[in-house]
Amino acid sequence: MGAPIEGDWDIAVGEVVKRADLHAKYGGRRQGGIGPSRVTPNVFAFSNPGEGRKHGYFDGWGEDGCYHYAGEGQRGDQKMTQGNLAILTHEREGRALRLFQGVSSGHCRYVGEFTLATDRPWYLTEAPETNGGPVRSVIMFRFAPIATEPPPRSQLPHTPSSAPMIEAIDVEAQYTERTLVDPAREPHEAERVEAKLVREFAEHLRLQGHEITRQRIAPSEVAKWLFTDLYDATTNCLYEAKGSVARVAVRMAIGQLLDYARFLPQPKLALLVPSRPEPDLLALCAHVQVTVVWPEGDGYVATDAA
Repeated sequence: MGAPIEGDWDIAVGEVVKRADLHAKYGGRRQGGIGPSRVTPNVFAFSNPGEGRKHGYFDGWGEDGCYHYAGEGQRGDQKMTQGNLAILTHEREGRALRLFQGVSSGHCRYVGEFTLATDRPWYLTEAPETNGGPVRSVIMFRFAPIATEPPPRSQLPHTPSSAPMIEAIDVEAQYTERTLVDPAREPHEAERVEAKLVREFAEHLRLQGHEITRQRIAPSEVAKWLFTDLYDATTNCLYEAKGSVARVAVRMAIGQLLDYARFLPQPKLALLVPSRPEPDLLALCAHVQVTVVWPEGDGYVATDAA
């Protein structure tokens, strides 16, 4: 490929090119997800949804007609620097934002030219660090196509919306917030204990004639679903289960209950645990009006919330 004419572009939408040839002609970094060019007015963004989903990244077309693109930075919270900043400022600097999707063997397919959505150019979501590290904050850009036609269906688990979305799902549905963010991660022992607790307590309540579900909640302008553990519609009680009675688990459960309760009709709050917590933690739960429930013998013991 010869030297480019300033501003010239001769790759057609849908064309598959060798990435090394692309950079030889148009400049830009030869590795990484974002390649701002110093020799032509272009910022290149490379997406590989199939590989990215293994690490909790969910690049793809959303219901809003935009391509949602995860920024660069594999460890720690992502910052609006380097390649991310190049995307944010591409229009102001007179650069075209061009998206490619990975194919194989160093080749990529040109998706088209984009610009950032004017109403909300980017937002924050969560994903694990590379190689199964801790969950961190990730920048998601909203690429608005200039000429490319979006596919008829969304490719994302959830596209952020302006209003909260809440729906009831089966208690047995195998969804957790952590597995959606970090799908490759194996559950810890405490999580397996938690799942067993929920199944057995749900059956206990059903035998008493209670209507039991759980909720899938998408807060407004948030790119992820929240999942409650168990909701007793008969008594309007929301339960959060933990597989441990350690202080860190109890504190986390209280925060989750307060978070979820905002989206339900003023529910009573309860913590389901495998055994009786220490007295100070029971006092903490009573202070914030959270009932504590644990199995004992053939039944369950529940504290007073107040």
